Amino acid sequence: MARPDFDPVLLEPTRLSIVSLLAGTEWAEFGWVREAAGLSASALSKQVGTLSSHGYVEVRKGYVGKRPRTWLNLSAAGREALERQVAALQRIVDGHAPPPSGGVV
Repeated sequence: MARPDFDPVLLEPTRLSIVSLLAGTEWAEFGWVREAAGLSASALSKQVGTLSSHGYVEVRKGYVGKRPRTWLNLSAAGREALERQVAALQRIVDGHAPPPSGGVV
């Protein structure tokens, strides 16, 4: 079995979790992502910085009333990277599937 090509940025489970959460949303509020990922604000901020520097996550800052808010969005490059990572993981799973019933081991 050929070795799958993994994205080194998304090999870190926390970053994979973040992009997976963002894949189902558009412009998710930072606090929601923090809670859903089970991270502290500083830990999420650090991981978002890494993802943003690779072009995987877009960051938008603004206000709701007088309160500052940060929103996160999975970029097109981030979505493509996630799809490639999931496909690489799927190739591993498919390569280690049990043989069909009655098959030779």
